[in-house]
Amino acid sequence: MPMLFSSRFKPEGFWLAVLAIAIFAMTLPLTRLAVGTDSAPQLSGLFVATARACLAAAFSGLFLWLTRAPWPSQRELRLLVFVAIGVVFGFPVLISVAMRHVQAVHASVILGVLPLATAVAGAWLHRQRPSPVFWLCALVGATLVMLFSLMRHPHQDFNLAWADVLLILGMVCAAGGYALGALLSSSMRSEHVICWALVISLPLNVPIALSTWPDAAITTPAWMALLYLALFSQWLGFFAWYRALSIGGTVRTSQVQLLQPFLSMLFAWPILGEQIDAMSLGFSIAVIAVIFFSRRLPVH
Repeated sequence: MPMLFSSRFKPEGFWLAVLAIAIFAMTLPLTRLAVGTDSAPQLSGLFVATARACLAAAFSGLFLWLTRAPWPSQRELRLLVFVAIGVVFGFPVLISVAMRHVQAVHASVILGVLPLATAVAGAWLHRQRPSPVFWLCALVGATLVMLFSLMRHPHQDFNLAWADVLLILGMVCAAGGYALGALLSSSMRSEHVICWALVISLPLNVPIALSTWPDAAITTPAWMALLYLALFSQWLGFFAWYRALSIGGTVRTSQVQLLQPFLSMLFAWPILGEQIDAMSLGFSIAVIAVIFFSRRLPVH
């Protein structure tokens, strides 16, 4: 059984988390590519969120069959419903709708506290007690991420708008879905958690995806972005992420998410042509230092 409450640092869980976050780092820029902008719209946010879940569910059903996954117990099924609400429907829908109206860097500021929110959810659900120094590191890391985004784009309008409310709600959904998924990984294979969550969501996602199918011409890059979101952001990334959370503990492992904005920036270079500057590298090094320091702090 995975050691959800171990206070010891485990390298395997850490590097699996890095792999998962590298996969998730493409989510915001590719969601923006898939939905387009107000002036050049592509796929609707609701279609992107539900279609990616439907595609991932098809692969999940095949994977569950090939691995002869046992049926979830009643307790597991109840928890899977909440996982599905969080990371299969809630977060993807809210983020996809919001990304039509905000830039990726704006979203990264709002979501900069996701690692801290995940740590709080994990500490509450798993009854863990991180040290005060750990919480200080989490706050420092979140502050560095938000400060970087604000300094890199000082002229953006960050007044709280309805799109920001969607991003905040999406962050809450993700944090809860991550923590509950890690909890389920103590009684079932971590890969099966996301697969079952996707499969049980099909009755909701299929009709929405069909009813929001685009009736206008969509560019090839938008379709390719949707394919990545389905196979990697919604499916394979969770294989590594839930496994990492179950090995290293939700509270400790959640801080690896601090790397996501910087990896997104790195990946945006070949995709969107954005350049990497000295300030970006400096903040990246600072955040990595915080993560490496906090990973060995006691979590009981």
